[in-house]
Amino acid sequence: MATETQTVLLGLTLRELTDFVEESGQPSYRGQQLFEALYRQRVGSAEQISTLPLEFRQSFAKRGLSLGVPTIEKKFVSCDGTVRYLIGFADGQSVETVWMPDGDDGEAGDGSEAGSEIEKAAGRTWDRATICVSSQVGCAVDCQFCLTALLGVKRNLTAGEIVGQVCAVLNDQAVSPPQERVNIVFMGMGEPFLNYENFIRAVGLLAEGVGIPESRMTVSTAGIVPRIYDLGAETVRPKLAISLNAPNDELRSRLMPINRKWNLEKLVAAARDFPLRNREKLTFEYVLLDGVNDSAESARELGELIRGIRAKVNLIALNPGPGIAFQTPVQDRVAQFQRILIAAGIPTFVRRPRGRDIYAACGQLKRTLELGVS
Repeated sequence: MATETQTVLLGLTLRELTDFVEESGQPSYRGQQLFEALYRQRVGSAEQISTLPLEFRQSFAKRGLSLGVPTIEKKFVSCDGTVRYLIGFADGQSVETVWMPDGDDGEAGDGSEAGSEIEKAAGRTWDRATICVSSQVGCAVDCQFCLTALLGVKRNLTAGEIVGQVCAVLNDQAVSPPQERVNIVFMGMGEPFLNYENFIRAVGLLAEGVGIPESRMTVSTAGIVPRIYDLGAETVRPKLAISLNAPNDELRSRLMPINRKWNLEKLVAAARDFPLRNREKLTFEYVLLDGVNDSAESARELGELIRGIRAKVNLIALNPGPGIAFQTPVQDRVAQFQRILIAAGIPTFVRRPRGRDIYAACGQLKRTLELGVS
């Protein structure tokens, strides 16, 4: 086991937990019991793991071991049902995680709109829910229209901290996949591909442990080209979304400085090479900025740029915030942009903002972390 995980159990794989219990003098099957308690049952303390012997559970604290379960420090509820959580970790750092009942899922999941019998029996009004997960404390990519970019980056999250966000939200919402349909989008604070190893380990734990299929996960990248190729080679992986936001290098480099390292030629080539599974589409995300990248000419240029790729486009009208120098385009301009892309044969959707009133919408995750207010 790696040094950083020696005292924290959340984030360890079944194999690592089995090694741990054997090293502790326990039979190997205790590893499976511990794995299920951490991820499927999502226990909050060692005392709750009733399948393990009492003496073994009590030894955790004496040996300086921790489950590593994060805490919900603050919680804000939107008028549309979205919930923004401030999730705290042992070192005092925190991130924001968002729960969206019937939330926009970046095409995660199987596309079904039918609610499950469990949801109906529970009297729930949502058919599916989406959890937007953070991968870093802050972000280093510096997209000019994103509030999170104003934080800079403080550190990467461990795999356990990434999974822990999901566990904390599921527990708070009293939801248990796979019986209930939950999607995961790695679109919160941070660039997942700049924390690739921990992100991909978290994907495996969410699939095998928590019970969320990889087909219900989507990861968004600002364009870390080498990692796009790495993701395509993974045996267990989410769907891929690429944050594009401009149809040419001059504009994209101004809006997204990372384009100077991996330009559109390299990025679109990686997108074309990405090995899509049966019925899978790539997603291009495009944040519309009034008078900047939302013209009819930009729409036509974008259509030519991605022509021939098995993909869809998600249009996102800018979610405003303090310190952002751009404005939200009017609805007619958004609709015109969508019509042009559809006419070019590209499936295009306008993502409705969720939780904008509590700064939980796309590009807004920063306010609680920095200001401590809603």
